[in-house]
Amino acid sequence: MKVCLLYKDRERSNEETYYDTASIIKDLGLKHLFIAAAKRLVYENGSVKSIEKEDQYLIETLKAVMMTPLHTAEEIRFRQEIIRDCLTHEDMIRGMYQISTEVIRKWNELGRGGREKLKQSNQVMRLTADIRVLHLFSDSLSRIKELITSQEEELKSEGFRLFRDEFLSTYSDEKESFLKEVLSDISFYTDGSDDEDEGRNRIVRPRIVMECGLEDGLKFSSLKLEEVSSRGEKFYKPGSAKYKIREFVNSRTPDSFSTVNDPRTSEQAQTLEYGIVNYLVLELKTMMEEFQTFFDRLRSQSAFYLAAVQLKAQMERISNEWCFPEVCDRRDLKFTQLRELVMAIERHVDVIGNTCTIRDKDLLIVTGANQGGKSTFLRSIGIAQVMMQCGLMVMADYYSAGIFPHIFVHFTRREDSEMNSGRLDEELNRMNGIVEHLGDGSLLLLNESFATTTEKEGSVIAYEIISALREAGVRILTVTHLLSFARRVHDEMKDDPAAGVEFLSAERKEDGRRTFRMIRHEPELTSFGLDLYREIVGEISPEN
Repeated sequence: MKVCLLYKDRERSNEETYYDTASIIKDLGLKHLFIAAAKRLVYENGSVKSIEKEDQYLIETLKAVMMTPLHTAEEIRFRQEIIRDCLTHEDMIRGMYQISTEVIRKWNELGRGGREKLKQSNQVMRLTADIRVLHLFSDSLSRIKELITSQEEELKSEGFRLFRDEFLSTYSDEKESFLKEVLSDISFYTDGSDDEDEGRNRIVRPRIVMECGLEDGLKFSSLKLEEVSSRGEKFYKPGSAKYKIREFVNSRTPDSFSTVNDPRTSEQAQTLEYGIVNYLVLELKTMMEEFQTFFDRLRSQSAFYLAAVQLKAQMERISNEWCFPEVCDRRDLKFTQLRELVMAIERHVDVIGNTCTIRDKDLLIVTGANQGGKSTFLRSIGIAQVMMQCGLMVMADYYSAGIFPHIFVHFTRREDSEMNSGRLDEELNRMNGIVEHLGDGSLLLLNESFATTTEKEGSVIAYEIISALREAGVRILTVTHLLSFARRVHDEMKDDPAAGVEFLSAERKEDGRRTFRMIRHEPELTSFGLDLYREIVGEISPEN
């Protein structure tokens, strides 16, 4: 049976993941986002009482989904609508995830993960395991049906409506009733009730009714199964007086006989029971084949939406506004009070947001004062873009951007002992890998790139590479201290309104204070490093 909660018309993506997902996760700090979304906040009286340990499966699922971008606005809206339903009906999506997780765990315990070992066991054990799996499926499917039908009139997303209709059509009331009835009839084969208290006091006996004709020599012919059922009796310890009385009565009843003192008859009865039950189980297994992959799909897809719900709770915990982003032209970018989500999660504070409107531009150059929030600003855009392109909400009052199937990051790396060449060589090698994987709709985030050499040489390298990438149709957002590069681009483009370049700068007040906000400003030939010197060391004496 189809689930199709991540994609309207399919279960999996037909597209590739981003190139170098490890760098995207590392440079944007997404690992902290994954962990936060995998933790459930438990509330009491409106405040957080406790935080549950992160669910590793949620981490891995969210990572996989976020690193596989959607390619159309329709796909993004499809997921956004489902998330809205999940936010309104958190118990439903949490229940789906918990039920499917429980089914898979118990199914594995019953031998799903070790079929070869199960094949080596005797046939009765295999049949018993199959019956228990069918019971597991039946109970779990009924619980899921109850979840989705209890919210039937309130679900507004197309995704959940399609899922509900598909589920109710595949697991109809008639099929559910038939499955439960047959499982009840053959319950004697798995020692009756799973309830321990009931099981101590009762036993379940089979009732099998056959119809047949008799030929010469009293041979059976035209054998036909008429009825299979289970009936409960009070349990008596074998060998006790009451047990012997009941067996005696059964042996004298016209339509029954006791097999206790007749091993040959007992063996034939067991063979008959096995054959009939095995036939019925095979019929049920055929009927339930369409659910063999259902619980795996439901678990993985509900995991993404549960992570989205828990991520929203993390945002609201630190009093941050959030929104569902809108899709616009690739050369436009507009946001209001966009915040760096990972920093907010790590520090548990409402970080400073930025507001910006960029239209018809393919290059954004951010310069300005050291420690002014430039890299944080760039990461906030990168995080929001990745979240938007998998259907998630973003931490902003408003966010609108184009869709970029190819996102690349090129952040400066700290030197470490594993480097086999100089830092500039390492940067150029990473850039070469990016160039080889560029495609239509590419977005490149550059953070302090090519600053590992002299300012003059780094500016030349940055200018040549960025110019070539722009000609190839790549949209570039760069934070740089290569002021010669920034001034050169500005001087060439300042008189051309169609140049497609936007310049922002980290705001600095006259007293040197940083506001951590980006403003429109042409590149200056200083990063105001002396401000930091004064803050750390003190005022510079006139003699210096």
